[in-house]
Amino acid sequence: MKNLIITISLIISITSCKDQTQKKPDTNTFEPNWSSLQHYETPEWFRDAKFGIWAHWGPQCQPESGDWYGRHMYSQGHWQYNSHIKQYGHPSKFGFKDVINEWKAEKWNPEKLVALYKRAGARYFFAMGNHHDNLDLWDSKYQKWNSVAVGPKKDILTGWKQAAKNNGLPFGVSIHSSHAWRWYETSQMSDSEGKYKGIPYDGTLTKEDGIGQWWEGLDPQNLYAQNHDLSTNSEDLNSIMEQWDWNHGSSIPTKEYCTNFYNRTIDMIDQFQPDLIYFDDTALPLWPFSNVGLDIAAHYYNSNMKQHQGKLEAVLFGKILSDQQKECMVWDVERGAPNDIQDKPWQTCTCIGAWHYDREIYNRNSYKSAKTVTQMLVDIVSKNGNLLLSIPIRGDGSIDEHELKIVEDITKWMDINSECIYDTRPWHIYGEGPKTERSNPLKEQGFNEEQGIPYTDKDVRFTKKGDALFAIIMELPENNTPVKIKSLTTKNPYLQINNRNVQLLGGDLKSFNFSSDGLIIELTENQKLIAPLVFKIQ
Repeated sequence: MKNLIITISLIISITSCKDQTQKKPDTNTFEPNWSSLQHYETPEWFRDAKFGIWAHWGPQCQPESGDWYGRHMYSQGHWQYNSHIKQYGHPSKFGFKDVINEWKAEKWNPEKLVALYKRAGARYFFAMGNHHDNLDLWDSKYQKWNSVAVGPKKDILTGWKQAAKNNGLPFGVSIHSSHAWRWYETSQMSDSEGKYKGIPYDGTLTKEDGIGQWWEGLDPQNLYAQNHDLSTNSEDLNSIMEQWDWNHGSSIPTKEYCTNFYNRTIDMIDQFQPDLIYFDDTALPLWPFSNVGLDIAAHYYNSNMKQHQGKLEAVLFGKILSDQQKECMVWDVERGAPNDIQDKPWQTCTCIGAWHYDREIYNRNSYKSAKTVTQMLVDIVSKNGNLLLSIPIRGDGSIDEHELKIVEDITKWMDINSECIYDTRPWHIYGEGPKTERSNPLKEQGFNEEQGIPYTDKDVRFTKKGDALFAIIMELPENNTPVKIKSLTTKNPYLQINNRNVQLLGGDLKSFNFSSDGLIIELTENQKLIAPLVFKIQ
């Protein structure tokens, strides 16, 4: 009988969330269904841009203890729980709402950071609108827990958008809050042992509990959204991974939760008119049990067309897309890349460290190097993709000196070699070399970037632009040995050999020769070169 009641309740909840359209799109060009959204075409400006930088920044950066802090701080024994105890006290008394109150963003200078990122070669800029922690980072009409009302008491998105506009960059917003319902379930639990055993964390507090507190007048449930039963196996921190698509025993959000997410996201779109929107969701938010993601997508496309005199210039991202869904939006791959050229434009999102600032990564100086970033960029572009790179920001709004050095080194490489990146398209093959010969499959959202063997001077990637072909050698040749590119033979029907010239961007060649075995290049000695090396064949 208990299982029957749960099943009936689940059906009622799913049914109540199916009809969520609050208002009709501005035009009838796109309807909120997959068939209509299949008419989407990725704008050429995005295909040409290739490289964006992301400020994945919010209150979880304040403790400087890495990603998913607002979830893991409620899990006894987890290192972030231990860090929280040491820094703030027990989460039954000092919860994530109180971490938000600590976040002041006192050194935040969006103009300075966006100008730095543009100088490094970014052709679009992303800001985070909210994370799974459910705090809206703008003056939100439908979420009282927002960065203007609490925490820094600043309109973060407005600051970022103005900086992007001043620097002539398209502006993107990432929205992650659809998962707060499931993600925050740890906050309604309690310690299983010790002094605070059985004492609930602060995730079940109500508005009435705030009388006399700093948050008086605010309802913690508008932040934590925990007035519901736990998902199956919720006590297992990793169970959320297999429930990310709202299956396998996930608790299903209510109609009110779905409506609130819809209203908040539409409010963001109407206020900021972003050029790009990133959803940290399987396909679209709250899909497949709710249509709100389809409603939002249709509204976004239609409103963008209205702004651009009938031409769609918007880019919308989702993860783990079916072939049909890849026709409707741009596929985002998190921390990874597919093994071959993709027919449709796509994007990798990754970070030089943790998604939220982590002091230990700084202390170890274990960020991705500029060379690793540019190798990733080259590989991704060779496969018809774009790279969206996050530079972690401290809670105070600044980046550290190690990160600044990495951005400056990316700038040096782009100053020499950006010609092989911007406005390019894939060649008939993406590359050659040891890494092309080993399969490196994606894992769910992606997560294959650190797998496999390192790049060598035998690993080559190709891009093309007009009558120019770019061959990019991923590592510097050892002892100045000649470079051999096997694919560029006199027998290759995709390469016109006659009157071809080869040059090394930012360097000098001693000689080059096309043969039946490939292109052989000798480099001038004693050059200060930066890998990857780019050869332009024209």
